[in-house]
Amino acid sequence: MTCRGLFAGLCTLDLVQSVDRMPAANEKVTALGQTVAAGGPAANAAVTFAHLGGAATLVSAVGAHPLARGVLADLDEHGVRLTDLTPDAAGPPAISTIMVTRGTGDRAVVSVNGSGVRVQPPPGLADLVAAHQVVHLDGHYPGLALAAARLARERGRLTVLDGGSWKPGTAELLPYINVAVVSGDFHPPGARTPREVLARLAAAGVPWTAVTHGSGPVLWRGRGEVRSIPVPRVDVVDTLGAGDVLHGALTFALCRALGEDPGVGPLTGPAPGPGGRGSATETFTEDAFAAALSFAIPIASAACASFGTRAWMRV
Repeated sequence: MTCRGLFAGLCTLDLVQSVDRMPAANEKVTALGQTVAAGGPAANAAVTFAHLGGAATLVSAVGAHPLARGVLADLDEHGVRLTDLTPDAAGPPAISTIMVTRGTGDRAVVSVNGSGVRVQPPPGLADLVAAHQVVHLDGHYPGLALAAARLARERGRLTVLDGGSWKPGTAELLPYINVAVVSGDFHPPGARTPREVLARLAAAGVPWTAVTHGSGPVLWRGRGEVRSIPVPRVDVVDTLGAGDVLHGALTFALCRALGEDPGVGPLTGPAPGPGGRGSATETFTEDAFAAALSFAIPIASAACASFGTRAWMRV
């Protein structure tokens, strides 16, 4: 069975520099190394999904600027099919300028992300959703995310949310989400601790949830109590994109766990409306969800042991 994942959200051009230390104001430093690749949560997750053997389609805004060629070349090299929401846009794609500190792997990121870019769900979005078992969303481009999530719910497709932070539109999106894995920076109103975040997600109708916290254990919750999974220790070189890699690997593992092709079996037919668990998640057990997390976590850790977001794939 070929796992097919649809990834809707942000795609950037990442310009990454390795430095001994962050420069002070008005200071110039010489980089120890550099790399350029497509970036953004949805794009990096799609690349990871494809690297693991899945068929990945990315729905995002890239455009026709000369700098977009670097994004397109990287996605093509890694086997990700792109549905471009702004194919004729003359301006540059979203660019992320990133400095990674050697020795700690800490990174500083400056990016416009998706701000200022207005996108509309593509006319063929319903067909795209129907052709994939899993729909992964990063919360960028809220209109696109909500449209894809609603279509996924109608068609019984599994939805996975990468919650890097609480964004405008997240509250409306959550009732359509089956699996939410969020970072320590994801704070719904009134929720500060990981356990409070998990409780809020469950109250919003998300049946399978987890909170990551760097090298600390991943806390997760299904139908029972909150549990944890340790994160393997590695010699950290670069933490950039580790969460994205985790999501791509988790989405692949969940897709594989479903064990069904689109149009066949328990994923067909309409699932309940907002707040319902839906047929897509009824196939999971606590052990199956824990196994998917346990598959993804070491891959994300391994990605931190090399510079940039692609080198780990060549190790």
